[in-house]
Amino acid sequence: MAKGTVAYKILQSHLVSGKLIPGEEIAIKIDQTLTQDATGTMAYLQFEAMGVDRVKTELSVSYIDHNMLQTDFKNPDDHKYLMSVAKRYGIWLSKPGNGICHQVHVERFAKPGKTLLGSDSHTPTSGGVGMIAIGAGGLDVAAAMAGEPFYLKMPKIVGVKLSGKLPEWVTAKDIILELLRRLTVKGGVGKIFEYFGEGIKELSVPERSTITNMGAELGATTSVFPSDEITRAYLKAQGREEDWVELQPDPDAEYDEVIEINLSELEPLIACPHSPDNVVPVREVEGIKVDQVVIGSCTNSSFVDLTRAARMLHNRKVHPDVIFAVAPGSKQALELITQDGGLLDFLKAGARILESACGPCIGMGYAPPSGGVSVRSFNRNFEGRSGTPDAKVYLASPEVCVASAIAGYIIDPRKLAQKENIEWIRVQMPEKFPYGDEAFIPPLPEEEAREVEIYRGPNIKKLPDFDELPESLSGEVSLIVGDNITTDHIMPAGAKILPLRSNIYAISEYVYHYVDPEFVQRAKKVRDEKAKANIIVGGENYGQGSSREHAALAPRFLGVRAVIAKSFARIHHANLVNFGIVPLEFLNKEDYRKFSMGDEVEIPELAESLRGGKEIVVVNKTTGEEIVCRYNLTPKQISVLLAGGLLNWIKRKQGVEV
Repeated sequence: MAKGTVAYKILQSHLVSGKLIPGEEIAIKIDQTLTQDATGTMAYLQFEAMGVDRVKTELSVSYIDHNMLQTDFKNPDDHKYLMSVAKRYGIWLSKPGNGICHQVHVERFAKPGKTLLGSDSHTPTSGGVGMIAIGAGGLDVAAAMAGEPFYLKMPKIVGVKLSGKLPEWVTAKDIILELLRRLTVKGGVGKIFEYFGEGIKELSVPERSTITNMGAELGATTSVFPSDEITRAYLKAQGREEDWVELQPDPDAEYDEVIEINLSELEPLIACPHSPDNVVPVREVEGIKVDQVVIGSCTNSSFVDLTRAARMLHNRKVHPDVIFAVAPGSKQALELITQDGGLLDFLKAGARILESACGPCIGMGYAPPSGGVSVRSFNRNFEGRSGTPDAKVYLASPEVCVASAIAGYIIDPRKLAQKENIEWIRVQMPEKFPYGDEAFIPPLPEEEAREVEIYRGPNIKKLPDFDELPESLSGEVSLIVGDNITTDHIMPAGAKILPLRSNIYAISEYVYHYVDPEFVQRAKKVRDEKAKANIIVGGENYGQGSSREHAALAPRFLGVRAVIAKSFARIHHANLVNFGIVPLEFLNKEDYRKFSMGDEVEIPELAESLRGGKEIVVVNKTTGEEIVCRYNLTPKQISVLLAGGLLNWIKRKQGVEV
């Protein structure tokens, strides 16, 4: 038990129920929530269905930063809905163009010692300020806004000791890439990563936030840094010094595990296609011709990142064969580089300036050419996520990105710096940030808010009703997939599909669209003509990646009632439960091979087995074999499953008829 750590102290002060013992179910009070427009519309539809008159958190913020392409009415209608909901229910609204939710939240709202729940997997970005910030499905966030605590299994607290000093041209991005190289994309499941040691004094708040942001790629519950004088100076410059509290681990703090990284030994690293943990030193892939480079995303688009990148480009040009773009992470960051001349450096070098938004990271524009190589300062490079199915996306620091943009091929920035006589600069924090609050709409007073009429465009559809879990399940295997299936595989993003997020009937037509284009019609046939449940069989780390609950909600609408996998990613596992899909794990992983497409499956006494804590036997009626499965479910999750999902469970708890 990791007492005395920063994470333990915050969890202890917010504990509603349970014991802080790894693996035990706990419930914690949530101080703040955030949503973004790709997940927020559905989250607020769910919040409305709970019948609560006003949010019950200390602060809730609705950001518009994902679905920014306004090619027809769908996205603008969702934005108008979000603006009206924010006014009605006491929520801050960050308008389009104000910036990426995680970066803006760090700048304007994140508070040391507080808890934050966000409907986006990169919510742990605010851990760079000393928060326990956790990504979750939109329904969990809606519940938190309604005053419900957030339930989770107590993670192990892993101490990451940073020693030594970063060499020139080695940055915070390389620290988290090194962890991914060591631990892989599932190495953080069930864990909180807490950074400590002399090396943290090397890192500004934006650099710390880069590390906590990409902790999501480890599968971690969250990541956190102490709140120290560096945090205080940052918050003071943001005009928020009163939000600062010191929060350090005790001198005798013990961690459940300790990993040490000697910063002095690191070198520039790069994640190769198609996984954030496919990490090698840049020098090992040097010379690969580059078609496209982009700096941006919630990982590396801060003032620090943009300033150093701009200085590298001063009086230099982007290679003629490379298309280079910059997406500032926030209006504030854009103002800063405008004031200090960095924006002009980008423009003179031949860069495109994209909107302060998620953009290409979520497949919303700026896709690479067919078969093209794109080097990006992002956090994910899953196959097809960029919008181009056969693109090869590499992840690296902004410094590696700029060096590659200048050279026209992937190159170690140390080599380019020597060749081009580029000096390394340490970016200084400004004494005062431009606050950039012009694009915020604060909550209305309660009496005035009650008079607001909520706008609903024609693409915004009512949530479908879901029934309780049956006592026994009769189904058919409608899909078999392998290891590390992402939520992008299950429910693709991109400019074509994202605008359908508020219409579950329309977006469900794209479930597993690029993996198996026939899946939807097959699932509908099993659901409607055969009146059976759809069963999906998966491999290791099923559902890794983003927090998008549509990857559970849409399959549930198509009649999926169980997923049997070797293991699950944390957020997707919770989302499956929230929508009444039973996540089962093979007791013997070799049993994965005992299923074929179209097999008839029976799960007798399913509900009774869950109630009694018994192992579940899945009968493959086609082969006659019986497969024993286990489940990693808390008592609360079992009651949610039996109710048919979290929304039903909350309504019953509040005495609302389902």
